[in-house]
Amino acid sequence: MVARSAPEHIITADAVEFIRFCYARRRVGWPELYDEMCAVASRGLFRGWGPDELAGHGIKFGLFEMPCLAATVAEIVAEDRARATAAAVPHGSRRSPATA
Repeated sequence: MVARSAPEHIITADAVEFIRFCYARRRVGWPELYDEMCAVASRGLFRGWGPDELAGHGIKFGLFEMPCLAATVAEIVAEDRARATAAAVPHGSRRSPATA
């Protein structure tokens, strides 16, 4: 038996926006965010897209795709949290421990 490498998982910018949209609706972690993504897709709440349209953008909800989707979601949410944290700290308000 020959081992095959996993196909590269590619998502579009629209798929990233879908993930952000779902996270903005419910700021929860995985797997609760997966449940929210499924609910949004089943109702077409993001641009009227259902699971088939999202699959065309790299968001697939199947069991075999879940590990890759979870990693992608975690990466996007972490980036957004870091960006929000950096934006919340005004420049010049960071003091060094020596001056605190």
